[in-house]
Amino acid sequence: MANNLSNTKYISQIVELLESARRNVVQTINHTMVATYFEIGRIIVEEEQNGKDRAEYGKGILKDLSSELTEKFGKGFSETNLKQMRQFYLNYSISQTVSDKSDQSKSETSSRISFEDNSEKAKPNLQFNLSWSHYIKLMRIENEEERKFYEIESAKNNWSVRELERQYNSALYTRLTLSRDKDKVKELSEKGLIIEKPKDSIKDPYILEFIGLPEKSSYSENDLENEIIDKLEEFLLELGNGFTFVARQKRISFEDKHFWIDLVFYNRILKSFVLIDLKIGELKHQDIGQMQMYVNYYDREMRLEDENQTIGIILCQNKSEAVVRYTLPENNEQIFASRYKTVLPSKEELESIINETT
Repeated sequence: MANNLSNTKYISQIVELLESARRNVVQTINHTMVATYFEIGRIIVEEEQNGKDRAEYGKGILKDLSSELTEKFGKGFSETNLKQMRQFYLNYSISQTVSDKSDQSKSETSSRISFEDNSEKAKPNLQFNLSWSHYIKLMRIENEEERKFYEIESAKNNWSVRELERQYNSALYTRLTLSRDKDKVKELSEKGLIIEKPKDSIKDPYILEFIGLPEKSSYSENDLENEIIDKLEEFLLELGNGFTFVARQKRISFEDKHFWIDLVFYNRILKSFVLIDLKIGELKHQDIGQMQMYVNYYDREMRLEDENQTIGIILCQNKSEAVVRYTLPENNEQIFASRYKTVLPSKEELESIINETT
């Protein structure tokens, strides 16, 4: 018996070692590929700059280069792909230079990426933490600060390309900037989302298109809850960093009264419980009062001494900002009311929602 346990242990160690090695190989290949494409982009740009008529000369370079590389290496070097490599260099040689960004007196040439001459070929002194497919998606984002934010969050949260696209399509960056001043918005592009207080983790609206409920159809709060539980992984991604699921329909009782909290989570970053109540239709002041009771109960009966105050989030289809403002105390840092959308809103609809909030 002991021998079997020993065998299982060493087999597990070997499996873990091989899986780790495989992950490292994939990461190394991704990094090498992206760094190589960056270098190809640099060579193309510098060669174009040597031409008298840059536009026409550039077209000729890409056409000839595509033909040569395709013949030698096969697929992957179409003119379109070479244009992407060129654009990749142009975007990242300036916006992510490792030189001192505070030195505004540097020339345009010296503000580019520095290259260290290691053996035969100079290599970019950059860290590429995502796949080429990620960078292709990111390059389509015109706003530089917004692009940096999605790059940081993709690497930090290990987003797949599909998840990156979903977060962008749901306007995560825009939703997070609503309640932030200029300095905090700038911080998003430099550090990603930093959660220091409850308000930092709140979005309005929350986009729940993944649950599959049509926007106009009639459904109950129980239907909404069931769909969220069925798609819990996606819901946790939408909630943001640090959330873990605790319970659904959590019963709390005092005297002869019983109440049920729809969803209970815990945020490891904030070190606090997060209670979520789901409401169909317009938010009422009674709904806010009910959440206040839930939060008070958790603070007094469930919270440990080293934990922070409980957070309450009411997800509703519609709300009056005035009702929320006058029902909650002025210094409120615990209870939040946010709208949710069960289909991905159009750009116009999202702008309308944002304008109403601000």
